[in-house]
Amino acid sequence: MNTLSVAARNPRDLDAERPSKPPPTDWRLEYAINGRFLTQPLTGVQRYATEVVRALDLLIAERRGSAEILTPRLEKAPRYAAITVSPSPIASGYIWEQCELPLRARRPILSLCNIGPLAASEQIVCVHDVNVFRCPESYSWVFRQTYRAFLPRLARRATRLTTVSQASRRALSQLFSLTERDIAVLPNGHEHVLDWRPERSALGHVVNGLRRFVLLIGGMAFHKNFGRVLGLARALDTLKLDIVVVGGDASIFANAPRTGATNVHVLGRVSDDDLALLYKRALCLAFPSRFEGFGLPLLEAMALGCPVVASPIPSSLEVCGESALFADAGDDRLWLRSVEKIARSADFHAELAERGRAQARTFSWRRSAQGYIDLIDGGRA
Repeated sequence: MNTLSVAARNPRDLDAERPSKPPPTDWRLEYAINGRFLTQPLTGVQRYATEVVRALDLLIAERRGSAEILTPRLEKAPRYAAITVSPSPIASGYIWEQCELPLRARRPILSLCNIGPLAASEQIVCVHDVNVFRCPESYSWVFRQTYRAFLPRLARRATRLTTVSQASRRALSQLFSLTERDIAVLPNGHEHVLDWRPERSALGHVVNGLRRFVLLIGGMAFHKNFGRVLGLARALDTLKLDIVVVGGDASIFANAPRTGATNVHVLGRVSDDDLALLYKRALCLAFPSRFEGFGLPLLEAMALGCPVVASPIPSSLEVCGESALFADAGDDRLWLRSVEKIARSADFHAELAERGRAQARTFSWRRSAQGYIDLIDGGRA
C-alpha cells in the first residue's frame, strides 16, 4: 500500500476521535497544569502548550467548570475564562518545576512540554519527539544532557504519555520499550493561525522589496537541514526566486552553517502577524528536516494556503498527506524541480494551496484538548 495514502487516512490518533460523555457542569480538571511554558520563548513545543491550554479553558468554561495552572514567577499572567493562574512569588526554571511544582500541586500534574517533575506521583506528560537522541548534534551540551537524563525516567514514571504524531509514538515506543497503546496521540491544531492578521505585520516594506520567495522556518539546528535549500540559492536566483529564513537561533541549538548568497534574507524572530504575511506571500514553504515529532510550520502553511515542499520523513507524510510535494532530503535536483514546478504553474500553486487548507482542517486544538480531558476522566473512572 502507498505510504502517502496511509498517512493521509491517519492524520491523528483514533483515541481523540471517540465520542466522549460531556462532564457535569461542576466539573473540575483534577490535574494541575504545569505552566512553566509561559516563561519560555515561544517555539513549537510552547505553542502546543499555549493552544492546548487555551482550548481546555474554552471547553471547561462551556461546562461552567474550573482548573488551575501553576506557574513560575510571571511578569504578566494570561487571562483565562475558567482556569485560575497561580504564579510562584520566588522560584523559576528547572528548580521551580522539579522542586516547588510538585509540592504546590498536591495532586496529579499535566505537563505539555516534554519535561515534568520527576517527584510527581501521578502525571500526564507530552513528549513531542526524540530528536535529542536521534540527532544530538543539533542541541547544546546542557540541553542534550538534561533531556537524556529526564526523558527515560519520566517515560517510566508518568501515569500516561502523550505525543503529537503517530510517527513520534512509534519512536517513543521503540526508544523507551513501551507498547504504542501506552502512548496517546494528541496532535497540534491549526486554529491559532486564523487569529493572525497579515495587515498588522511590520514586514510589509521588507516583503514588498523581495521577488517571489521560498520560505524556511525553524532556526539553524542541524536536523532542520536548511543547508539543503540554502545550497540551491544560486539555482533559485536564476529562477528569479529569493529565500527567506525565519526563526531565531535558540540557545538549545548548536551552531549550524549559514550562507552569504545575495538572494538569501535572514529575518530572525518575527511576530505571528509577520508569519501570516510571509506564509501568504511565499511561493512555498520548504521543510527539508531530517527528524521531526510533528512539524507545526507544515500545518500553519497549509492552513494559510501556502504550498509545501517537504522531505518525506514519517511525521511530514502524516501531517501533509497528499497535500504537499515531497523531495528526499539528500536530492538537490528533486528539491529544485519541486520548487520550479510550483513556480511555473499558477494553477498547480492554487491546487496545492486548496488541498493544504482542506488537510489542515483535519487537525484541531479543540479535539486534542478534549482528548486530554478524556484521558483524565478515564483515569478517574
